[in-house]
Amino acid sequence: MSTIFENSSILITGGTGSFGKAFLENVLREHSPRRVVIFSRDELKQYEMKQTFGSDPRVRFFLGDIRDLDRLTLALHGVDYVVHAAALKQVDTAEYNPTEYVKTNILGSENVIQASMRAGVKKVVALSTDKASSPVNLYGATKLTADKLFISSNHYAAAWGTAFAVVRYGNVMGSRGSVIPLFRRLASEGEPLPITDQRMTRFWITLPQAVDFVVSCFEDMSGGELYVPRIPSMRVTDLAEAVAPGAPIVEIGIRPGEKLHEEMISTEDSRRAVRRDDRYLVLPTLAEWGFTNTWGDPVEDGFSYTSETNDLWLDVPELVAMLDELGL
Repeated sequence: MSTIFENSSILITGGTGSFGKAFLENVLREHSPRRVVIFSRDELKQYEMKQTFGSDPRVRFFLGDIRDLDRLTLALHGVDYVVHAAALKQVDTAEYNPTEYVKTNILGSENVIQASMRAGVKKVVALSTDKASSPVNLYGATKLTADKLFISSNHYAAAWGTAFAVVRYGNVMGSRGSVIPLFRRLASEGEPLPITDQRMTRFWITLPQAVDFVVSCFEDMSGGELYVPRIPSMRVTDLAEAVAPGAPIVEIGIRPGEKLHEEMISTEDSRRAVRRDDRYLVLPTLAEWGFTNTWGDPVEDGFSYTSETNDLWLDVPELVAMLDELGL
């Protein structure tokens, strides 16, 4: 069965990250693209990735930074679809280096928009985070701004034939920076597992699930959508028990910029949200370009989508099964 990516050219910004690798593996195996460009600024990570994918003639590696509009425009020549995964992501680091986060997450995103339009890209999906909903830290604020840039760019991009959408999801199991390897190492050393607050909950999604969801959004989007997958929540204490059964826990206190529970759709945004079988769709605030992808059931008044009030939960046995399946 043909897919949107068949015989197409795709570029992934931040392509050497966890998502980029998983997306590349998926698209090469299942979607028969003509070319996939890995665009990133890390020479070492590109070298390491070439050891796995470099023999595939469809894969190209392009060294560059999304802060550099000229370089990005050059890389996008002949590209049909863009996955924008490049970002600075560490919450605490953002508080000490705010300008760097603005340059990459906001100005870099604007460069992706401008370069995609100039290159005649058909569709762009930008990856966001639950921290962009009602942000309490600088990282979340930069991602919220980027989300709004991508959605609002459809006002003028429609005349250029380029459509932009956003995908917002929660913590990715097994991605770079995951707490799972830390928990395993500390448990093996007989050390207690540090948890900031034992009441803490988080949304949870696997890398394969995230990739499949992004692919489905490319298929569905017309431009202006903010997609949120319906995914389960888990208690951080349950994750600790799943990773290291019986290991002692030490509560270290919530870090600066951290939330007790994450949110993906605020009460205010829910006024423009509809529910579909496997996702929510937040409609654009203003859509004068003729947005029509509005089908779905309106959510109830006062709804918010948070990890604490979610109707889907993973218990310890389910977390253990997921970890085993993913080899984590």
